This record gives sequence, C-alpha cells and structure tokens, in this order.
Amino acid sequence: MNCRALVQSAVCVSLAALVAPALHAQANPRFGRWLLKSEAPAPASNIMTYEPFGASGMKVTIQSVNAKGDTTRWWYTTNFDGTDMPVTGNAGQTHASVRPVSPLVNEIVNKKDGAVTQRLTNVLSPDHNTIAVIYMREDTQGRTTGVTFATYLRIP
Repeated sequence: MNCRALVQSAVCVSLAALVAPALHAQANPRFGRWLLKSEAPAPASNIMTYEPFGASGMKVTIQSVNAKGDTTRWWYTTNFDGTDMPVTGNAGQTHASVRPVSPLVNEIVNKKDGAVTQRLTNVLSPDHNTIAVIYMREDTQGRTTGVTFATYLRIP
C-alpha cells in the first residue's frame, strides 16, 4: 500500500470513528441526561443518564442524592431485546430487561434474584423533552402491590 492510500485509509477510519457515535446518538432520542421533577428540597435529586452502548444498545445510569446529601449510583446496559442484564450498584435489584412497546414506549422489568419486583412503563414525549414513568411494584405471586408515577425532564 502506498503512502497516499495509507493516508486515505487513516482519514476514513478517523471520520468513521467521529461519525458513528453521532449517528448512534441520533438513532435514540432518549440519549442524554434526565432530571426527576420533584418537590423535594435540595440536595435531594435523581438523574437518569442514557448513553450509547454497543451497536444499538443503551447504558442506563441512575444517580440519586437523598435529603442528607448521600449519593447512590447504579447502572445497567440493554440491547432493547427483553434480555435480563445484570444491574451494578443497586442492592434491591440484580437484573433489568428492556423491550420496546412502540417508538416512544419501553417496558422495563426489574428483578431481584430471578423474581420480578417491579414493572415500569417508560414513555418519551413526542417532543423528546419529557419522560413519564409508571412504576408498578409486584409481590412474589406477581400481584401489583403499589403504583407510583414520575416525570423526568431533559437536562440541556
């Protein structure tokens, strides 16, 4: 291979490395940081971060700060295929799975040691600036024991 061909190859590889993440980010409007809309006084907060993972997946990171200022951080990855994936850093959850219901709606199933503990319906607004989440907790017989709602706003 001559010098010119080497330079052209290097330029192509460099451009691909720059463009591929941008194309991946455009593919999923959920990518970014999301702040829980809450009435809790500072320092309490909850931030979800969605970022690219693999060819078409997503890494989900949750960082919460309680009223005392104590921070917890946990995460998992998903390929949006309903496969259970390990959760790191959350004592109440060992696995999570995500499957799309529609382009704006995902179902998330949280498990602890193989048992479903919670089902979430995660809805992205049409303008891609708000995520509404319905949290349904389950007992060991699969009965819903509680339902809560949350709204997350995109952080610019």
